Amino acid sequence: MTVDDAVIRALAVGPDSSRDERTIDITTLGRRTGTPRRIEVWLHRVDGRWYLTGMPVPRSWYANLRANPRFVVHLKHGVKADLPATAVPVDEQTRRHVITAVLDLQNRPDIAARVGRRQDFDVWFARSPLVEILFDDEQLRAASSTRPK
Repeated sequence: MTVDDAVIRALAVGPDSSRDERTIDITTLGRRTGTPRRIEVWLHRVDGRWYLTGMPVPRSWYANLRANPRFVVHLKHGVKADLPATAVPVDEQTRRHVITAVLDLQNRPDIAARVGRRQDFDVWFARSPLVEILFDDEQLRAASSTRPK
């Protein structure tokens, strides 16, 4: 598969990206059943790399990715694409940095108002799922390493 500039632009989310721009679907394989499971999540981009995280509660998608790290990212706003990928665990330093960036976004007044409260770093750091997305496509890997951070 070859990606085009529209896919690369769709993945170039940042702090000023809209909710729609950062909303994607992912398909994981159920850890017990092996059945494909599709769910809507937010894509985060920090320092040119892509991540998935979520509120600090148990997440089935995260348990599925821990059991089988292969999954598919489905772009659906502006451009439609199905991008095979692997979920990669992150180290503690990366975890701290990415969760800080994600909470900077979550705690912006326009987003925090929808959630109802500011998010606490310590709770997120201790309990939130977090994986880096490593796309199979070499062009996307290159886009990750050459895009401004």
